[in-house]
Amino acid sequence: MPEIDVRLVDVTKRFGPDVVAVDHINLEVRDGEFFSLLGPSGCGKTTTLRMIGGFEEPTSGLIELQGQDVTWLPPYRRNVNTVFQNYALFPHLSIYENVAFGLRRRKVPDQEVRRRVSEMLELVELPGYEKRRPSQLSGGQAQRVALARALINRPAVLLLDEPLGALDLKLRKQMQIELKRIQQEVGITFIYVTHDQEEAMTMSDRIAVMNRGHYEQLGTPEELYERPTTRFVAGFLGVSNMLRGERLGEDGGYAVVQVVGGARVRVPRERLNGRAAVEVGVRPEKIRLLSAGAPAAEQLNRLDGRILDASYMGVSTQYIVRVADEANLTVYEQNVERTEEGSLHRPGEMVSLAWTPEHTFVIHEGTGGDAGNAG
Repeated sequence: MPEIDVRLVDVTKRFGPDVVAVDHINLEVRDGEFFSLLGPSGCGKTTTLRMIGGFEEPTSGLIELQGQDVTWLPPYRRNVNTVFQNYALFPHLSIYENVAFGLRRRKVPDQEVRRRVSEMLELVELPGYEKRRPSQLSGGQAQRVALARALINRPAVLLLDEPLGALDLKLRKQMQIELKRIQQEVGITFIYVTHDQEEAMTMSDRIAVMNRGHYEQLGTPEELYERPTTRFVAGFLGVSNMLRGERLGEDGGYAVVQVVGGARVRVPRERLNGRAAVEVGVRPEKIRLLSAGAPAAEQLNRLDGRILDASYMGVSTQYIVRVADEANLTVYEQNVERTEEGSLHRPGEMVSLAWTPEHTFVIHEGTGGDAGNAG
């Protein structure tokens, strides 16, 4: 098992008597991983990061860095560095001196400073920029300099608070790739705060999806997307089709669940945990649209409905399908077979929605209230 670099034990942060920003959170971040705290504004992710960095004191609980209790230590006594959204570069210093700042404070010999600054600028792909000032850099270049300055002291953990938020979309996507590359090269634990689910999924080894001061689910990007366990996670990480249902029995290795209009779908049995009333879901891109009455493989889940809307989205077409006059489901169909006449299916057309039972996930009602159930 990898060593634990950061451990939070029952950490709570209150602001005054009525505001609970972080609510008894338990968390373990492994050595060398890219770990993200993902969630909407006000969910507690930045407050959690600031407590790890020492910029906020917890109301209660324990914070450990590499096995050392740092709960009440100031930032300068913790082996962490932080990169903020505004970069906080010194405008009056050259790029060389900005990057060298931490080493200068520690009175590292000049020869060692030159070597390590050169290494850092190579790492962030900015060699030759030593004499420039921050005002002469683009947003992406300034972000790289801020990274170099934070990494040159070789912290055990690097904290990143929405560092790409000020960049335009194209540059943000480029920097996501660069950040992951840099993290893999240096092997330092990154803890990253963001509200952007695509950003978190692109870079992270594991993600804690936060809501109302705790995390509702923790796992790899694939686990969270393919098998969300709460309605909040299912909705925050992309689009989900949700159907309430009642377990009827079993069919082989599957549980049979009755959903809208009396239709029956099959779900991997272990995902229901023995419950009778459930809520099942399927992602829009997992569903295939078939013409009404068209044959489908016997093992597929199948619902019949009527197309309400078809919207061209470039790489795919989005369909809204009304099922049993009770639920509207979203379907994404790739445009690889699109004809010159337009949508393959048109509003008003009767269709069947088919997907494999393994693509059905199950919502665990009430999950997420206990933030301490995962590490």
